[in-house]
Amino acid sequence: MSGERTTFVCLPINGTIKKFDIPAHYRSSLSSRVKEFRRNNDHRKQDFTPTTLDFGPVQIILARHFGFCYGVENAIEISYRALEENQGKRVFLLSQMIHNPEVNDDLLDRGMKFIMDTDGTQMIPWNDIRQDDIVIVPAFGTTVEIESLLRSKGVAIEPYNTTCPFVEKVWNRSEKLGKENYTIIIHGKPNHEETRATFSHSAESAPAVIIRDMDDAIALSSFILGDRSNSEFLETFKGKYTDGFQPEQHFQRIGVVNQTTMLATETAAIADHLKQVMQRKYPHDPVGNHFAETRDTLCYATNDNQDATYELLKCNADLAIVVGGYNSSNTSHIVELCERQFPTYFIRNDQEIISHDEIRHFNYHTKEKVTTFQFLPDNNPVRIVLTSGASCPDTIVDRVMMKLVGLYSGTTPLEKVLEKF
Repeated sequence: MSGERTTFVCLPINGTIKKFDIPAHYRSSLSSRVKEFRRNNDHRKQDFTPTTLDFGPVQIILARHFGFCYGVENAIEISYRALEENQGKRVFLLSQMIHNPEVNDDLLDRGMKFIMDTDGTQMIPWNDIRQDDIVIVPAFGTTVEIESLLRSKGVAIEPYNTTCPFVEKVWNRSEKLGKENYTIIIHGKPNHEETRATFSHSAESAPAVIIRDMDDAIALSSFILGDRSNSEFLETFKGKYTDGFQPEQHFQRIGVVNQTTMLATETAAIADHLKQVMQRKYPHDPVGNHFAETRDTLCYATNDNQDATYELLKCNADLAIVVGGYNSSNTSHIVELCERQFPTYFIRNDQEIISHDEIRHFNYHTKEKVTTFQFLPDNNPVRIVLTSGASCPDTIVDRVMMKLVGLYSGTTPLEKVLEKF
């Protein structure tokens, strides 16, 4: 396989610039131009205000930060390289490489196969995997058990392991907590690949429990304080705690880590709540003896995209469109934020905008695809907030933007709009 490449620039953990070699069909001529302009004028990323592109009858309010993050670009580069370097061999992904259907479909079209679905359902039996197969670990990482299984088959996973370094940072933090005799509370979606991987790696060094949200944190508090029985705990959090978990023993010292794409403010609120619970449980001890401060596990891209979304909420706009895969955790949280202020439409690509009067979109709360008519108001101009998740190529955002602009007559030409960038 061969093809034209383009270079993407991203900031990794240590803050130094890294360039990624990405297939050219992910190149953006519009969004990337705006991003580069903003980056050159705001090297320290202190300005999170959006950019307004004025097309006359329609104005697009573009988030300061959106689209591919370091971990996604790294995973894409490695996955396409694996195909190029192993022509004639069978190349597998453990599951979706990232949560974006167009990226995953393109890899499938090039001959890659998925071993599992996103929820862990087996699609290709492990018995069918051979020593000479190429197996790519997705950006979410994988469990210790699957790593061991692949190694037992003689499959080398290191050459094409695309696990995001920010996910590995959470694992390293969990290991450190375990060595200090803390129980690990994982804020994440229990069925998400990243949460399953973090739970598995955490269990190597410490007892661990998964909580989904503040309601779970409040429920957990009653067990931490001993207000409810061990048997109730085992039933309430069934399937979400490590083997041999003993609440009266394992809730003496705790630390919170998170699935890196969760809502940052929610993780912080959960950590604050559990810290107060530990202060209540041990009123005469320094809180640090029983609660570990761990907010350094939040992903930079999640923070940047969410902070940029909060700035969008301050805008005077008629509606918001969020672009990304329906199973993308970080995208769903951007949707949740936008819904606080605007009528919000969660779409995968431009094809879901049918006409000026019709849009097909995903209701994240009911997990259903719905159709809304007359979604665009009669205002002049119409002001539309536009952003995307971390696994969405900017090219898709470009297509969505131009589809929206194309619904109106008498718009300002694109090159005229982009003159200042």
